[in-house]
Amino acid sequence: MNGFSRRRVLRGMLNGGAVTVGLPLLNCFLNGNGNALADGKPIPPRFALWSWGLGHNRDVFIPKKIGSGFEFPEEIESLEPLRQHINLLTNFTAFRDSAGLTGHVTGWIIARTGAPPVAGNNLSGETYDIKIANQISRAQRFKTLTATATGSARTSYSYEDPNTPNPSEYSPLEFYTRLFGPEFNNPNAADFKPSPRAMSRKSALSAVMEESAWLNQRVGAEDKARLDQYFSGLRHLEKQFVQQLTKPEPIAACNPSAAPNEAELKMNNESPFVVKRNEMMSDLLAMAIACDQTRVVNMSYADMSSNTIKPGYEKPHHTSSHEEAVDDKLGYQPVCSWFVRRSMEGLAYFIKSFEKIKEGDGSLLDNMLIVADTGDANARTHGLLDMPMFTAGRAGGKLKTGLHIDVNGAPMSRMTLTAMRVLGMDVKTFGGGSNTTSEIISDILV
Repeated sequence: MNGFSRRRVLRGMLNGGAVTVGLPLLNCFLNGNGNALADGKPIPPRFALWSWGLGHNRDVFIPKKIGSGFEFPEEIESLEPLRQHINLLTNFTAFRDSAGLTGHVTGWIIARTGAPPVAGNNLSGETYDIKIANQISRAQRFKTLTATATGSARTSYSYEDPNTPNPSEYSPLEFYTRLFGPEFNNPNAADFKPSPRAMSRKSALSAVMEESAWLNQRVGAEDKARLDQYFSGLRHLEKQFVQQLTKPEPIAACNPSAAPNEAELKMNNESPFVVKRNEMMSDLLAMAIACDQTRVVNMSYADMSSNTIKPGYEKPHHTSSHEEAVDDKLGYQPVCSWFVRRSMEGLAYFIKSFEKIKEGDGSLLDNMLIVADTGDANARTHGLLDMPMFTAGRAGGKLKTGLHIDVNGAPMSRMTLTAMRVLGMDVKTFGGGSNTTSEIISDILV
C-alpha cells in the first residue's frame, strides 16, 4: 500500500489551520480484480446548445428550397426575421445500430454523445457541450451553465459523464442571484473586491498541491495517470479561482439588468409560463456570456417527451403526439403543430437574446455558435430519420448563415464534429458505430 490507504487525504496549512482534499479512487486501493478585445486579445469562442422536444411536422417545417433564399414554412415562420443569422440543416439520421429504441431518449443521446444509449437511457459518455467547455471555458467562473424553461432541475441534457447530469437552473430569480449576486465581480465596476470565499478556496488548493510529487513517487503507472488527471482538474479549478480573484478587464457588453420578477410565474408546464421562463433564462444566459462568466451554456425549452400544456386543451404535448388524430385536410396533427410553433418562437427569442447585445462592431451573436437540436424527427413514430437541427451566429466570422442544407441522411455527429472544429478543437473523428464521422459540414464554413 506504499504507506497510505483510501482514507489518505492531501494535507496542507492555511492561516495556521489544517486543510484537506480527498483522493480519487486509485488502483492501489483495489484488489487484484479491480475579433479583438480591448487588450488586443481575440474575442474568445463561445457556444450554446438549445433543445426542444418532439421534433417537427415535415410538410410545414422543412423548406422545399435548398441553399439561400429558402422559404419558411408555417412551423418555423417565427424564425424568418432571423434569416441572416441562422442555418437550417435537415435530413440528419440518428443511427441506433443494434441498440434498442427508447422513445424520445435515443435521438438526443445520439445527438449529444455520438452513440446510442448503452442500455435504456444510459449514455456512453459525456455530452459534447462538456467536451467543448473543457476546452474553452475551464478557467471561467462557471465552466458551463445549464438552464431550463420546464420548471424542473431534472430537465437536463448536459452530462459530465454517463452518471452525472448537470442539474438545470429552473428559477429565474435564483439563477440571477447565482450569476449576478454578491459573488459577481462586475468588470465595469470602479472598485474591485475579491471574494473571500474564492480566496479561501484557492489558498486551500495551493496548500495541498505540493503533496502531488510525494504521491507520484509511491504509486504505479496507472495510478500516476489517474492522479495526473485528478490534479489537472484541481489545477483547472485553481485557474477558476484565479480568474475570480483578478480584476477583470472592462466589458462594454456586460450590463446585467435588474433581478427578474417571477412572483406570478407559476412552476408548472402551462405554455405561457414555459414561454416566460424561456425568455427570462435566455436573457440571463446571454448576459452571463457577455460578462464572460462562462463561455458555454445549455438551454432546454422543453424536455424531450414534452409535457407542455396548451391552455384550454386537456392533453399535454407528449400525449397529444400519440393520441391526436391527423387532420385529413392539413395532413398533420394541428395541436402538436401548435406546440412546435411555440418551441420555434422560443428558439427565436433565445437567438435574439444574443443578437441584441452589442459587442465590438457587431453583436454577441456574431461571435457565438448556437446549435439547436431535438430528440425526434416525428414524435408520433419516434422517428430517427430526417432529424432537423439549426445553427445560429457566425462564430467570429467562421460560419456562413442564411442557408438550408440537406445533409442527405448524414449522422447527427457530423454537426457535432463541425461545432468542435469551429470552436478550435483538434478532433479528427467523433461518434461510434454508424454514427462515426470524420467529415464536417463544409457548406456552412467560410
